[in-house]
Amino acid sequence: MRQRVTFFQNPGSPVDPASLSITKQTLNGPEIHGIREDRATFALDELPGELRALLERYETLQIRWASKENHESLSSTALPASLGSHASSFQFYQPLSNLSHFVDYAKSELCAKADSLCPSLVENLDQASSLDISFDAAQHVFRATATWARKTLPLSVTAVPGHRTEVGILAADSPPNMDPSELGIAGHLTVLGQDSKPSATIFAFPSRHRHVEGASFSSRFTKPTGLHPTLQLRIDGPTQPPVSDADCSMHAYFTLPRAIFADRYQLSDPLFMASKNLTSLQYMSEPVDLEAPEYAVKLWGSAMLLELAPPVGKTAKSWTAEIPLHLRYLSPAQGGYADAELPYPAVFWACAAAPEGPDFANNPFDRTHLGYDALFDARTVFWHVDPEPTAASAASGTGHDPVSKIRVPVLDTDKAGWVNTGTAAVIALGFGWILWRLIAVYLRAGYGTARGADKAKKLQ
Repeated sequence: MRQRVTFFQNPGSPVDPASLSITKQTLNGPEIHGIREDRATFALDELPGELRALLERYETLQIRWASKENHESLSSTALPASLGSHASSFQFYQPLSNLSHFVDYAKSELCAKADSLCPSLVENLDQASSLDISFDAAQHVFRATATWARKTLPLSVTAVPGHRTEVGILAADSPPNMDPSELGIAGHLTVLGQDSKPSATIFAFPSRHRHVEGASFSSRFTKPTGLHPTLQLRIDGPTQPPVSDADCSMHAYFTLPRAIFADRYQLSDPLFMASKNLTSLQYMSEPVDLEAPEYAVKLWGSAMLLELAPPVGKTAKSWTAEIPLHLRYLSPAQGGYADAELPYPAVFWACAAAPEGPDFANNPFDRTHLGYDALFDARTVFWHVDPEPTAASAASGTGHDPVSKIRVPVLDTDKAGWVNTGTAAVIALGFGWILWRLIAVYLRAGYGTARGADKAKKLQ
């Protein structure tokens, strides 16, 4: 197992290397304000037998989880709150508010009984802002990466005995001759058990994920919503691409839970799309049942990629795009209403790189298998627009909750008793009426054709 711990601090408050206490197993220093990322890489034979047997069924497995709080990551990517596996053949989405159940399972099932350090390391995941788990059968590698959002952090690392542990204390910087398409960082690196003092480092690397300065977006359902709601994206910031030397287009990638769906046929009308500041539907997962109620749909939901149409030559720094959606009939609920949540989409400029494009393999913090990146060329650079809270959530002081909520009318279970009684009464009355008509016919005409024939003979 190899462990890599990275602290990404503010450039204006660097850590003095002399303030670090380094032993063969630990590194300690003053508190810092920054981001922490822990990455552990395992060979297959280092994993518990049950997990190893499970992974042998897959060629690749990618799991991405992010908390509902808006946060930064070392790859400059902000993701919707989701837990899902993204592979070449299958995709899955499930809302998950925290990792408490996973933490309990990992401590009891994945940590060896003789390992006293593992439970405490796993316990820290309860406060993580994101967790990435990946497995690649071709490389025989299982990797787990956890990130803690920017805050005041203790500068403390304890190595797992017998395993390599690298610690980086880094900040943004600009190395000499750095290309405009690259990100630069500088700081100090330490290998516990090997280095007695940190080594200075400065380097640059191309980044697949970049950040659009001065841009943000919010998402909400327009009112009244009804059963065919419209999702409005409000984008604040420049309407021009972030770079001028590449072919760029703006997109929004949606993860739609099964209670909400989009109609690909409605999104195929160019005039309708243009009126909503949309260009085209680039991708929609299949199949999408347009009629079934939510409780009859077996799939988790669907994914959709839309190309947006920013206003051309617009001087104002705010514009909207509207996406028509549809609600399925939901299960009956107490009170007559149920809530549905739609995670914020990922909004970004996708800029095509030159054929000789950047080599992202040199990026130690690169992130792939995010759902939308597989829909573009491997050298595409994504310039992300940050999600921001709506005015209502900001005023409430609850922080950023990157979901758009909608209240859906359903059958009220408290008032549904008369429906059952009324239905039974109607069925009973209908059955009684049919029975009465049958008896009336029997009394008038008798039973069968024989008696009818006898009556005919008597009449002759």
